[in-house]
Amino acid sequence: MARHQIALFTFTLGNTESIGPAALRDMWMRACGTSNVSVGRRAPAETFRDRPVYTLYAPQGLADIRDVELRLRRMLESAHLHASLTALHA
Repeated sequence: MARHQIALFTFTLGNTESIGPAALRDMWMRACGTSNVSVGRRAPAETFRDRPVYTLYAPQGLADIRDVELRLRRMLESAHLHASLTALHA
């Protein structure tokens, strides 16, 4: 993760779904409109029914975060990924 980035979203996918780090980063860059992003993946945890948790990071001052979220949701849907997305911003 680059300096001055914060976690903006976390999500899990359906039981049989996954996404690779390069594809996820590309999707996240397009949603944000910047290449200053990073992604993370935590091993499955018991609280998430044995599914990995993905975290999306971007610069703290990212503009139009609500629009970014809408674009991201549309991209996930277009990729036929059933994501349970949680916004970490206010």
